[in-house]
This record gives sequence, C-alpha cells and structure tokens, in this order.
Amino acid sequence: MTDIRMIEAAAARLDGHVRKTPLLTSPFLDDLAGRQVFVKAECLQHTGSFKFRGGWSAISALSDQARARGVMAYSSGNHAQGVALAAKRHGVAATILMPADAPALKIANTRFYGAEVITYDRETESREEIGEAIAAERGLTLIRPYDEPLVIAGQGTCGLEIAAQAHAADAGIRDVLVCCGGGGLTAGIALALEARAPDLRVRPVEPDGFDDTARSLQTGTRQRNAKMAGSICDAIVTPEPGEITFPTLRRLCGPGIVVSDDEVLRAMALAYQRLKIVVEPGGAVALAAALFHPDAAEGDAVLAVATGGNCDPAIFARALATLDA
Repeated sequence: MTDIRMIEAAAARLDGHVRKTPLLTSPFLDDLAGRQVFVKAECLQHTGSFKFRGGWSAISALSDQARARGVMAYSSGNHAQGVALAAKRHGVAATILMPADAPALKIANTRFYGAEVITYDRETESREEIGEAIAAERGLTLIRPYDEPLVIAGQGTCGLEIAAQAHAADAGIRDVLVCCGGGGLTAGIALALEARAPDLRVRPVEPDGFDDTARSLQTGTRQRNAKMAGSICDAIVTPEPGEITFPTLRRLCGPGIVVSDDEVLRAMALAYQRLKIVVEPGGAVALAAALFHPDAAEGDAVLAVATGGNCDPAIFARALATLDA
C-alpha cells in the first residue's frame, strides 16, 4: 500500500522532471462562490494533466530489465499521455489501450509521444481484461491508472505541493476538492495531507450519473456505475472506486460532491475567462463544486484541483457559449 514514504520517494524521483503547478485565484470567482477559491492548476502539468506524475513515478521505479521489455497501460486519455511521455523520456516502449470514443486530441497526443495505441469499445469490452491479456502475451509491465501503488505515490506529490501552498496562503482553507474517477489522485492527495497538513480534508467530486465514489463513501462499500458512457467528463468515468484506493478514501475523505454537466461547462468557461486556463470537463468538476455548491464545503476558503486541460475544441466551444447564456 502507498504511504507517505513512497510519496516522498516519488517526489525525489520526479524532482526536476515535473512542474510545480501554481495556485490561481480570481476575485470574480471569489465573489461568485462567496469565499476565496484557490485553483491548483494541474492542467498546466506536462501532457496537460496530473497523470504525468504517476506515469513518471511508476516507470522511473522499474528495473532495467522491465524497462527493456516495455510497458502497457489502459486509459481514457490522460493516463495514456502521462505514461507515453514518461516512457519516451526513459527510452521505454509503450503500448496503450484507449476507448475508441476517447477525445481525438488525447489519442493523437498519445501517438505523438511515441506509444502504440490500441482501441476498444468501452460499452461492451473490459479494458482490464484486454490490457492484462496484451501485457501477459507481450511480457509488458502493466501500469494501471489508479489501482497501482507507485502511480498513487506519484499523484500524491501533488498533495505535498498543496500542503505547502495552502499553509503559505494562510486563508482558512479546510476542504480540498478533487476530481475523482478511480481515486488515484484523490487517495494520493489524502495520504500526503494526512502526513503534511492534517487540518485539510479531501472531498471527491464527480459528475451526475457517475457518482460511484460518493455513493461508496455513503454506504461504506464499493458501488458500481450502471453505465460507462454518457458524460462529457470522459477523464473520470470509471466503473467503480479502485480496490486499492477505496480503503484510503473511506478512511480519509469527507463526503463526495456531485455536479451537473451544465455546471461543469460553466466552470470551464469561467476558468478560461477569469484564470486564463483551459480545463477539460473531467478536470473542471472540482471547480464546479467550489463555485456552484458552496454550502457543500467547509472553511473560510476552498481549494479545487483543476486536474486536466486536454479538451476537444467542440466541447470547449460549448463551454464558452455559456458565457453568453
């Protein structure tokens, strides 16, 4: 299981290779939310999302023999790009399994980083079964997107930065809102804050209809989504919380928050207009919660993690259109 020592070791391996992303603020967003809102801009990370942290953490820890054989990953797009770039910089061959309906930008970027991309139908096929079969057949090391201790450790380095930045801000932050799919980032940040900033609490945020983590935290057992498609938040549409991540979420996180697609689009537009950043739908749910569900969070200020910025132009145009609505 991932612990603070693994996160600190990952931070040492990532040093000089990962961007320390800023906390951004806007008085316009503060006024809308009724409190100060800090946005951790992981959309400015290499490959446009926090996933580079986990990809580098996992590949940098492999033996020379494992690197020579190559790596395998499955992902809707951001983990794909993070692993692909980390593999390229380590001189490691990467094979990535992606849903055929993943945003074209994410598929193109993954191929640009040198990975072999294989597609599948996310509604009728299991990426876990296909990925494990390909990895076994080719002798590749499988790097799972969230149920992988080294990946969680890499994502936890974001939490180390949040702990330091939140305390430096000294603004009365209590809740840290995190966009949540399988829970790798959410668990990693929660573990880092437990050790470095126990006064801060992680709150998972999900899109309406795909709130498996919120329901799981409420019931105490892992709940599964009824469907695997139909949300604009493709980056965080997963079947259920991870087997490894959920015990950490249950122990350390506060209740989940659920937002609508309309709120996500408005948050994307406001992030562009007021913070000058591009945030994809799955990366904007935490900001949507901070802006449009202010009563759900505690504290004089709130921190939201903008987890990714790999947005297709058509979706971004829909978001910008909300500014005129």
